[in-house]
Amino acid sequence: MHKKNIQTAGKPLKKADKALILIHGRGADARDILGLASQLNVSEYSLLAPEATNNSWYPYSFLAEPEQNEPWLSSALDLLKEIVDEVTKHGISTENIYLLGFSQGACLALEFAARHAQKMGGIVALTGGLIGDKIYQENYTGDFNETPIFLGTGNPDPHVPVERVKESANILEKMNAQVHLKVYEGRPHTVSQDEIDVANQLIFN
Repeated sequence: MHKKNIQTAGKPLKKADKALILIHGRGADARDILGLASQLNVSEYSLLAPEATNNSWYPYSFLAEPEQNEPWLSSALDLLKEIVDEVTKHGISTENIYLLGFSQGACLALEFAARHAQKMGGIVALTGGLIGDKIYQENYTGDFNETPIFLGTGNPDPHVPVERVKESANILEKMNAQVHLKVYEGRPHTVSQDEIDVANQLIFN
């Protein structure tokens, strides 16, 4: 199970009005994803980056049957819930909480958000989609109340099929999110400068 290991940067929670939770990809760590924040308009935010035990949130592809990724998947989702609860205890409402993830972290961010849909500050999912061998719509409840969500992805991508990203976008829109999907043809499995620019324009403006 994931140990609670959270790296922080930016403003302390007790002094910030907004918080950004950054979720790293497979094989990376909290410091990697925190480095991305230097390119985002988040200088006034409290930044929190949980680190996965053994640098992976769950062992198999996000397209595997969910049972195959247990108990790690549930542990990761529980950890995110714990972080969000901790942030709100410091007086920051969910409307001022933001999520950003890359690859495995993007999948985790979307899965968590869809299972607890509510008005949030915004969500940035860089190369990710909802988790499972198929979409398990019964897991998703709530109303995003026009939360802005940016999905950026390459096509083709070696880990994340563009069809799943598009399918995820449709689900999130039906849950009343304002979804902006951008597909980058031939882009490798990485974060592009354009995605940073779009995230700043749409989410961190």
